[in-house]
Amino acid sequence: MTGPAIAANSLRKSYGDKTVLDGIDLTVPEGTIFSLLGPNGAGKTTAVKILSTLISPDRSSGPVHVGGHDLATHPQAVRAAIGVTGQFSAVDGLITGEENMLLMADLHHLSRREGRRVAAELLERFDLVDAAKKPASTYSGGMKRRLDIAMTLVGDPRIIFLDEPTTGLDPRSRHTMWGIIRELVSDGVTVFLTTQYLEEADELADRIAVLHDGVIAAEGTAQELKRIVPGGHVRLRFTDPAAYRSAASALSEAVRDEEALALQLPSDGSQRALRSVLDRLDSSGIEAGELTVHTPDLDDVFFALTGGADVPTQPAQPAQPKENVR
Repeated sequence: MTGPAIAANSLRKSYGDKTVLDGIDLTVPEGTIFSLLGPNGAGKTTAVKILSTLISPDRSSGPVHVGGHDLATHPQAVRAAIGVTGQFSAVDGLITGEENMLLMADLHHLSRREGRRVAAELLERFDLVDAAKKPASTYSGGMKRRLDIAMTLVGDPRIIFLDEPTTGLDPRSRHTMWGIIRELVSDGVTVFLTTQYLEEADELADRIAVLHDGVIAAEGTAQELKRIVPGGHVRLRFTDPAAYRSAASALSEAVRDEEALALQLPSDGSQRALRSVLDRLDSSGIEAGELTVHTPDLDDVFFALTGGADVPTQPAQPAQPKENVR
């Protein structure tokens, strides 16, 4: 495959007079994790269904290539290159985990011997050997999700679409799933991830796009997206009142907190901005007792770009501090 793993130009999809995707462009390099964020109904699942050949884009859409193949003219080649794990598990609860794996092997036309070998390897890889002979209906949510992804990997896809793969999982299962996704990418697989959990995108994605009202509101790395939202700042605290007064004089634009002997300056959190503050202190011979850098997180970005559209919070996850003490 040459070029990006996924390249979509002016992707459009409407249902009657409702426009779901209004000409979005997507480019996903090989061997990376690309995350598509958006509130409920933003069109994330529709984008996945189009890129995985489950539904067709509007005729007014531009060209779409997945795995180096044209989606319109070579859909079967696209299907051979991809795997899809949807929002809802494809696991058959009436049969065992092993039988689910062997069924997928049959669908991929693997020989009986090869199918058993692949199934055994994947069951071991996803820590499902002990449960392999049990009905899948007895599996926990996390086990079903692991089995779901294991089934997706039977065909050895180089591009995997994960549509909200951790929705409904407990924190331990979610972190296990993150490890699985990272492992896939380390093996050279490209992952297209949709999620409502902002922390998940922050943890995993090489690049993130925010989908809102059918268009890409912003795209970039997590750090790039955080810098487009105002509110970042550097906070300096002093133990010596004389040093505080000298710093307040040198940094005249800073907001003062006389009681705490603290100064707060606007900052985008970049190394250059931080160095500028430290250089100004150094040139005046001033040393701060404590320096903290606050940058907006993806929650701030999401609400700024989507106008406060509702998004679920990460359940049962410890809050991540926004401030990093230097």
